[in-house]
Amino acid sequence: MKQTSFASAEYAGKKRQTRRERFLAEMNTVVPWSRLEALIEPHYPKSGKVGRPPIGVPRMLRMYFLQQWYTLADEALEDALYDSQAMREFIGIDLGQESVPDATTLLKFRRLLEQHDLTAAILAEVNAHLSERGLLMRQGTVVDATIIAAPSSTKNEDGMRDPEMHQTKKGQQWHFGMKMHSGVDAESGLIHSVVCTAAHEADVVHVHELRHGGQESQVHGDSGYTGLDKREEVTAAQAEGRLRKDIDSHIAMKRGQIQAMPESPAKALFEWFERRKAQVRAIVEHPFLTIKNLFGYRKVSYRGIAKNEVRAKAQAALVNLYIARRRLMAQGVSARAA
Repeated sequence: MKQTSFASAEYAGKKRQTRRERFLAEMNTVVPWSRLEALIEPHYPKSGKVGRPPIGVPRMLRMYFLQQWYTLADEALEDALYDSQAMREFIGIDLGQESVPDATTLLKFRRLLEQHDLTAAILAEVNAHLSERGLLMRQGTVVDATIIAAPSSTKNEDGMRDPEMHQTKKGQQWHFGMKMHSGVDAESGLIHSVVCTAAHEADVVHVHELRHGGQESQVHGDSGYTGLDKREEVTAAQAEGRLRKDIDSHIAMKRGQIQAMPESPAKALFEWFERRKAQVRAIVEHPFLTIKNLFGYRKVSYRGIAKNEVRAKAQAALVNLYIARRRLMAQGVSARAA
């Protein structure tokens, strides 16, 4: 039997629970660990006769999720684990018995996820888990995109910006970075699709990749998606049967069109309709708010679109679990839900 250290015993006996502890306890309960570990296990290195044995998928997955929740670099997470008893308890590390896995181990695990596109599989598995519990309805999609900033400085070794990132103008301000395009379930507010591109690409170009497919009956979007029904990619997907043809598109009118209308009952009616559309579209801002303000994903972590898209899909899976956590806990979902 593993002996508990004095530090762990003292920590367990304290009277006040911190916000970090409450957050980690909730996420420990709602994450379907066994399902996600089973996705990674076939690709994870097996223990050999020579050298140090692998840390194990359960601990590495928990370390990776901590990194996403708290926006920490590999070395910063290693330091945080030495500093925070709550984080060590979440992973299951007792410093009296063992050391914290180093930053290089986490780096190799991240590369494993990138190599096999496992964060896309994690997002799909999380959504399957939520669908089985009636939390992902799949009747309508709200499409939108948010800008994730990238370093615009050229004061680096190469003397240049990331060539895969670009700038775009939003309102009266220029932004440099990438766009995280997301398809969000119109009923539950959960992300079901993610595509990342350079910031200057038009939102409407990737709308066919953000939809539920043959199951949805409605699609909602702001004025950046004007003309989506006529897009060649959409019509091709409909001809192939990947998208339904009888979908109601609720796309916002351009603001200038309404402002140009003369004051009349007709203009008031159009404004009323636009407010109703905006109320439906507002649900897409909830996951973006959580990703940027709670998880701190405001800036890209790596060079290139591909690496950052891997992280964006992991963020989408985790934000879905966070948004649905209270409903999952109300259903009595266990930490090892199958």
